[in-house]
Amino acid sequence: MPIIVQDDLPAKQILESENIFVIDEGRASHQDVRPLQILILNLMPLKEDTELDLLRALSNFPIQTQISFMKLESHTPKHTSVKHLNKFYGDFSDFEDQNFDGFIVTGAPIEQMEFEEVAYWEELKKILLWSKTHVFSTFHICWGAQAGLYLHHGIKKIALDEKLSGVYPQQVLHRKKMMMRGMDDIFFCPVSRYTGIDEEAVDKNPELYRVAGGVDEKVGSLVILAYSSRQVFVTGHSEYDRFELDKEYRRDVDKGLNPKIPVNYYPDDDPSKEPILSWRSASNCIYSNWLNFVYQGTPYDLSSLPPMEEESYTLCPP
Repeated sequence: MPIIVQDDLPAKQILESENIFVIDEGRASHQDVRPLQILILNLMPLKEDTELDLLRALSNFPIQTQISFMKLESHTPKHTSVKHLNKFYGDFSDFEDQNFDGFIVTGAPIEQMEFEEVAYWEELKKILLWSKTHVFSTFHICWGAQAGLYLHHGIKKIALDEKLSGVYPQQVLHRKKMMMRGMDDIFFCPVSRYTGIDEEAVDKNPELYRVAGGVDEKVGSLVILAYSSRQVFVTGHSEYDRFELDKEYRRDVDKGLNPKIPVNYYPDDDPSKEPILSWRSASNCIYSNWLNFVYQGTPYDLSSLPPMEEESYTLCPP
């Protein structure tokens, strides 16, 4: 079954050109099924690129999936038109009385700031706390994962000696957990960040369960679960397309930051060559596993959704 988006969302035409099955809301309304309701809080600066990346990642699940996009009221993006935002995005006030099967919180290129220094931190806190009572499972990405771990579980982020940028090998730590079903022992995931998390604090926190992490210790955790997988924290960018790291690298070059060439990305470490796409199958598996978990566990009537605190974190699904 397809993902459902607004009729004239620009990403829809691109996805269809890639032979990804997308239908608009009008056609979906004639099908007698209850689609999964997925809300995406898009914090990335290039929002249309992120829309496309996430819709690709969500498109491989066989159940009809209705996608909605949320923006912040306390922050005006500089790189996405107001017209696009007003047409395809809602504010938190538009969604706060609704319940959702799944919620995705993207990353944001602000990880070198303290959380409390971020202009929209208070609004984001409100939204993340809301997710614990109005969402069956929340999927946090990169800085979104750091923010969620900090707010919900007190896990601090730690400045790294240098930026991690590249496609790093990751290892499955607990194969029987649903998020890791079908994954190879070693798989790849793009990482792009200046900070990590307090790994020792993760180990000591009984609410958190690490299921995948970097083969190289400096990469740290990749996938962490809480509340029986109703909170998922992914510190990398498995949703990235082939050229996202390339764009970031060239942006940093243009800024005179003298960035290192992303690891395991360009053939022969030569930025003039097309990047190697080595993580797409793992990404598809991660997102399909998450949607499968949501589909199996969410109530048909979302008004009967139990708060996350009522779920025992010791019952992470096999």
